[in-house]
Amino acid sequence: MTDLFGAAAEARLTSRAPLAARLRPRSLDEVVGQGELLGSGRPLRVLIESDRLTSVVLWGPPGTGKTTIARLIAGATQKAFEPLSAVSAGVKDVREVAERARQRLGERGQGTILFLDEVHRFSKTQQDALLPHVEEGLIVLVGATTENPYFSLTAPLLSRSTLFRLQSVVPDELRVLVARALADTERGLGESQLRIDDDALDHLVDRAEGDARHTLTSLDVAAALASEAGAEAITLEHMETALAMRALRYGDDEHYDIISAFIKSIRGSDIDAALYWLARMLEAGEDARFIARRLVISASEDIGLADPHALPIAAAAAQAVEFVGLPEAMHNLSHAVIYLANAPKSNGAKSALMAALADVRDRPAGDVPMHLRDASYRSAGALGHGRGYVYPHDVPGGWAPQEYRPAEVADQVYWRPSGNGADQDRRPTGARTYEPTRERDQ
Repeated sequence: MTDLFGAAAEARLTSRAPLAARLRPRSLDEVVGQGELLGSGRPLRVLIESDRLTSVVLWGPPGTGKTTIARLIAGATQKAFEPLSAVSAGVKDVREVAERARQRLGERGQGTILFLDEVHRFSKTQQDALLPHVEEGLIVLVGATTENPYFSLTAPLLSRSTLFRLQSVVPDELRVLVARALADTERGLGESQLRIDDDALDHLVDRAEGDARHTLTSLDVAAALASEAGAEAITLEHMETALAMRALRYGDDEHYDIISAFIKSIRGSDIDAALYWLARMLEAGEDARFIARRLVISASEDIGLADPHALPIAAAAAQAVEFVGLPEAMHNLSHAVIYLANAPKSNGAKSALMAALADVRDRPAGDVPMHLRDASYRSAGALGHGRGYVYPHDVPGGWAPQEYRPAEVADQVYWRPSGNGADQDRRPTGARTYEPTRERDQ
């Protein structure tokens, strides 16, 4: 009777589950997307089907099939399958899994797979507790994460795992998924006999951002709206309503990638691209102070002497963020972004410092020339400090021919003006000057 009631409860839960859960693939052939990993003869498929899987980390955006693949592994392997979520699990849970795994291995020679969802949520301490069991092979770890594992996982754990990167599901594959959902009478929407208008389908695929789960969830909501209205097809209006609450994706990966695209757009003088990435960050709730700090860095790193006003404007925007705060300070950020992207570019200040730092690190540290040494204290003169120093303000033109560096680096050239904008050599006539160069640091 217990089994009968359990089966009935399971059936009811399945029928009430979201569309994405009902349509979860039951075999590798049903997986939509990830052909590079799961196609015939591809590496991950071979490891799963041969039951020779070692610890792996599945890394990819939401809705790309990480949990689905883990469940398929559970169905294909002869090993015991232990699922945990890093959101709620702790060191105690890991130890309990390890104890069961050791008992299982000793009693019947069966291995254990630990599926750890949201593995990036595990702290360093928790990952360290997991490491010995992975290292000795007691547990085969299958970790799933939306965040870059190189930022979130410890090096020892990452080095003992094979990393598989899952890609966003492409539009044509999402269309296949929608068609399957509409046709499947057992698990999908087929029993409702609903169609979907072409413009509604196009809108769904365009807005899904390669997320299969979100595609099916939105389709499920749109289908409910259409059924409630007595419509025979899902229209664009139904789909727009279903998609209206879509949260903008912005995890750690997007944080680093988008700020990189933002700075590179400013460096490349693409004002519209820079504004787009700024808007993406603001809409996702990025810390405005972080954006402002990057603008201050860019003002010197990429514009520098080509436009001396760039740094004060970036610094003023940073001050405005602190003084005014969002949402009003977004206008100050926009002001600075447009100015910096529109300004002439020179990385001369950065390149000059990097060249000087290289000499300081790689060359012998020469003594300060005697004529430049401090001569302000008693007995300094007797030591020869300051002897022969020419005060430039006492010389017509404000420049005197004297050496200001140790002999070891006297012939080195660090700053080479680009010739862009105000990045010009303005030293007095007769001083060491250089022609503008188009060389850029690599």
